[in-house]
Amino acid sequence: MNCKLFKRALTKTLPVMAGYIVLGIAFGILLKVNGYGPIYAFCMSAFIYAGSMQFVGVSLIASGASFVSAAITTLLVNARHLFYGISLVDRYKGAGLKKLYLMHALTDETYSLVCSDVFSEDKNAHSYYFLISLLNHLYWITGSIIGSFIGSVIKFDTNGIDFSMTALFVTIFVEQWKSVKNHKSAIAGVFSTIVSLILFGRDNFLIPSMVLIIIFLSLNRKKLEKGDNNE
Repeated sequence: MNCKLFKRALTKTLPVMAGYIVLGIAFGILLKVNGYGPIYAFCMSAFIYAGSMQFVGVSLIASGASFVSAAITTLLVNARHLFYGISLVDRYKGAGLKKLYLMHALTDETYSLVCSDVFSEDKNAHSYYFLISLLNHLYWITGSIIGSFIGSVIKFDTNGIDFSMTALFVTIFVEQWKSVKNHKSAIAGVFSTIVSLILFGRDNFLIPSMVLIIIFLSLNRKKLEKGDNNE
């Protein structure tokens, strides 16, 4: 790793830092309001590191949910990462021990950055992806700890605070929409989600919608890649 590589990764992750610090603070506050301090904030953000699932996890812990219940909920909420992982098999191939951390640190925002940046220096590619993942992880941990301390000294009405993660997803979608001319993938994603929501309900729509999206992307991969290259 060198300074040039670090500077590139830092520049790329600055928008994520802005979001993760704020969202991490929201999570830390929510966790503290429910009776769990900075140590819990650090451990959950460092070892679970699941964004929206951490917000859900607060209510699971506070309600005394069983291990089985927590495991099933986590699987459903983070099922999309299974599909993310499949698409990154070739990109992370040959990463060695770095791959273990790259797998753990895969989030929606990290996935977006890794996939959107065509890294031509193959010998440094895995180090670059590692830095992207590490910096985003550190932003989230920092925000969570800050939020926990803020929650200790200032009282908040936390109703609706968990919606902040949804707001970030919407922001990322809008930015991705504006950055490309070909919107077929985005439209397919929205359509698949709406159809699955209608057919399966809000508690069960996630996996079916991801399956539909993967099928669409697989069937239209060559056309979509050709369209991106022509932009």
